[in-house]
Amino acid sequence: MSRRIIGPFNRVEGDLEVTLEIESGVVSAAYVNSPMYRGFEQILTGKYPLDALVYVPRICGICSVAQSAAAAQAIAQSMGIQPPRNGVLTANLTLAAENLADHLSHFYLFFMPDFARDGYRDRTWFAAAQSRFKSVTGSATADVLPVRAKFMNVMGYLAGRWPHTLAVQPGGSSRPLEEAERLRLKILLAEFRVFLERTLFGDRLESVAALNSEASLYAWMESRTDSADFPRFLNIACDLELQNMGRATDRFMSYGAYANGTESLFKSGLWHEGGLQALDVSVIREDVSRSWMAGGVALAPEQGRTEPQLEKEGAYSWCKAPRLAGQVVETGALARQMVDGHPLVRDFVARHGASVMARVVARMLEFALVLPAMESWLHQIQPGAAFCLPATEIEDACGVGLIEAARGSLGHWIDVQNGKIHNYQIIAPTTWNFSPRDGEGEPGALEQALVGLPAEVNSDAAPLAVQHVIRSFDPCMVCTVH
Repeated sequence: MSRRIIGPFNRVEGDLEVTLEIESGVVSAAYVNSPMYRGFEQILTGKYPLDALVYVPRICGICSVAQSAAAAQAIAQSMGIQPPRNGVLTANLTLAAENLADHLSHFYLFFMPDFARDGYRDRTWFAAAQSRFKSVTGSATADVLPVRAKFMNVMGYLAGRWPHTLAVQPGGSSRPLEEAERLRLKILLAEFRVFLERTLFGDRLESVAALNSEASLYAWMESRTDSADFPRFLNIACDLELQNMGRATDRFMSYGAYANGTESLFKSGLWHEGGLQALDVSVIREDVSRSWMAGGVALAPEQGRTEPQLEKEGAYSWCKAPRLAGQVVETGALARQMVDGHPLVRDFVARHGASVMARVVARMLEFALVLPAMESWLHQIQPGAAFCLPATEIEDACGVGLIEAARGSLGHWIDVQNGKIHNYQIIAPTTWNFSPRDGEGEPGALEQALVGLPAEVNSDAAPLAVQHVIRSFDPCMVCTVH
């Protein structure tokens, strides 16, 4: 057996290090290390509850709205506030805009450039992939960056600025929309739709959303491989058999996304062993057995603490190991669509299990599902009606904010005593997916997904298969340890 340490990874938000144990050219075990500790949860202790809205967006520069949304929900629950309908719709639009922008960046700027690497030079599709997706010089970069920049103008109208907006509040949105602004937003969404339909899919969003099986996806792909980017990916993925790479637990969790009154665009739940179960968040525990954190017994988030302990035997990551009823779960776009019941995703997973290909397919589906929803939410906003209710003072209260960020389930737990934050705990999507082993020795989702991959012993570069699996989770390491 040999060991290889891979890292740091480029095109990843934050630091990541992976240790591989290799036997006979195959990964037999993996250990994922989040090597950067930041301490936001300690910073928040002793602050006024509303101060969290200033601090938590700074956890991350690419998913700051998600952190704001989770904090606002937690504080709203502790204050007993229910935002008005306009505030709910605006909050959904703001979070959805950030999530879709993250999906766009991941596909074009983080994930697809790996297929332009020289290791694939002998593939028939290599020249086209290099011309289109090579970092910096590929034609996709020039196409996507202006589109993303213009789409992010949505944030200007909805949130005043991005990142680190203060418009997302417990009582709704402090940025009311006028009719003229709503019309400008309608134009921006329409222009983004044009790019998605012409360049990414080569088809209408509604047609993509209607795909209901692996067979229908491949049939749809055939006539579009030379004209649109998602079909190009599917062609590459089929050749490399990415549908058979990167399987983890096949246990999927979602908090539910984009609540709108009593309904959500994507429902909450736990999918396991071919069935959907109601999600019980009371059984979430954070295990720190292999983390550089003080503590022994796995605790519920509202009881847990974030106290560094660098000299700790057996620890190898700053990341905690969250578990749902003691079980490892996967979270993200694939989990959302499995829980919500999209037939294409469920068929894909039923045939192959979770995989690199399935995770990317689920992200692409969310473009087709979420943008039409955004168009509907925008239409429902009533300029002139209330957008935000004032916050109230609290002395002793607790609250939980559970949302779906681009990368998966994000939770904030706040405990207020004597008017100040007594405890604040965060579990980010990458904390779930990139966790170390727990007290029972059970590897985290990524650690499981890397086992069985080919890995040359005598090579300085990270194995391409390993890179594909890691990037398929779209890690955000600065959120992992916050």
